[in-house]
Amino acid sequence: MPNLTFCKFIEDIVFTSIDVETTGLSPSNSRICEIAAITFQGAERKNDFSTLINPETVIPCEVSQIHGITDAMVFQSPKFWEVIHKLMAIMEGTVLVGHNIKFDIKFLEMEFKRVGMKFPELTVIDTLELARKFGKFSNNKLGTVARGLGISVDGWHRALNDVIMAQKIFEHFIIIFKKDGIVTLGDMIRKINGDWK
Repeated sequence: MPNLTFCKFIEDIVFTSIDVETTGLSPSNSRICEIAAITFQGAERKNDFSTLINPETVIPCEVSQIHGITDAMVFQSPKFWEVIHKLMAIMEGTVLVGHNIKFDIKFLEMEFKRVGMKFPELTVIDTLELARKFGKFSNNKLGTVARGLGISVDGWHRALNDVIMAQKIFEHFIIIFKKDGIVTLGDMIRKINGDWK
């Protein structure tokens, strides 16, 4: 059965820009220590969620140097299972957007699994893939792409700032796509996959 969401006009779709900060690079051995999400439809920001997470493990010093999150900062923060239902409510029925979002989803899937739940099946759009396929940047890191588009990179590597950057990058490519005649979510997915004619 076709996904009816794909038939919707882009301006009628609710998107969720999402990002996590973690204690390391391996979803099986590391944990989420911050999460942020912003839902938006067109220019309207509909909802947002941002919190530090107690990862129930030590944050290595070399990782803290990247995102600035320390053990002391997360000590009294909620554990992931305490925010999972709020996160699910925000994501429900939306299309997920993020930069290198596969990394974030792998961590989210593992955190859901740890509490006996399954991460919801949602359409996903990766702004890293958009930058690689449709941009011309010196490299495709989030901060580099944002700078190249005149987007502020203040607070890069903190979850809320990263979701704002990813949202603005995504909006930049939507404008380009619409000039190419892309009007529905399905059109956009076909364009990203190289099937648009």
